[in-house]
Amino acid sequence: MKLTFLGTADAGRVPLFGCNCAACSLAIAHDGYRRAPCCAQLDVAGHSLLLDAGLPNLDMHCRTHPPTAIFLTHYHMDHVAGLFSIRWGKGKKIPVYGPNDPQGCDDLFKNPGIIDIHTITEPFTPQTLCGITITTVPLQHSKPTQGYCFTHPQGKLAYLTDTVGLPDDSQSYLKHFAPDYLILDCTHSPEHAHPKSHNNLTMALEIIEQLKPKQSWLTHISHQMDNYLLTHKPTLPANVSIARDNMMIALS
Repeated sequence: MKLTFLGTADAGRVPLFGCNCAACSLAIAHDGYRRAPCCAQLDVAGHSLLLDAGLPNLDMHCRTHPPTAIFLTHYHMDHVAGLFSIRWGKGKKIPVYGPNDPQGCDDLFKNPGIIDIHTITEPFTPQTLCGITITTVPLQHSKPTQGYCFTHPQGKLAYLTDTVGLPDDSQSYLKHFAPDYLILDCTHSPEHAHPKSHNNLTMALEIIEQLKPKQSWLTHISHQMDNYLLTHKPTLPANVSIARDNMMIALS
């Protein structure tokens, strides 16, 4: 089981347009510090699963890495933008699984093209899809949002973005699920004391302490969070890492 971070930014990306903070200046000068919209690829059991689809050039990625299926956390544009060009493509339909959100995004439901959209309506109910057991958990965000728990003989993975804290029932489920690996929203620095839709670093570390994964990666990073990491250089727990675009990790 292998996970690749295709993008690790919030909607503004890094560098943020028009910004000259230390993080954005570094990203302008060095491509390795750039961040694209949050998106990941999970390769498991002979299948390639996309987690979110906000990359503007997602169609190019899918030419060389055809996905078996796509799993959406929610229908904000920075998590679905890549589907708008793919849908007009040719070839077999691509299954896309997402939360129950009647509004969706723009006209994606009305004109799905080769995107075959499925709504997952039963949280906390395991389903076997693409050779792996998948369970959704509700998250706290400004739009209906769900995280994904993947169970495989090589380990258990929880992918939780976008969220600010966790709903009580999801937190209870995740404690019982006991993920070996955790991918978690950490958009804001601790200086952003009262976030409304995304975790700050303090909240993310509290969730990690509660769930106690073997290893965790923080994603959905804003330029402000990157700037905090550069200027404050906080010491993180041994089981916490900051995800980077194109980072590949073996989960076993």
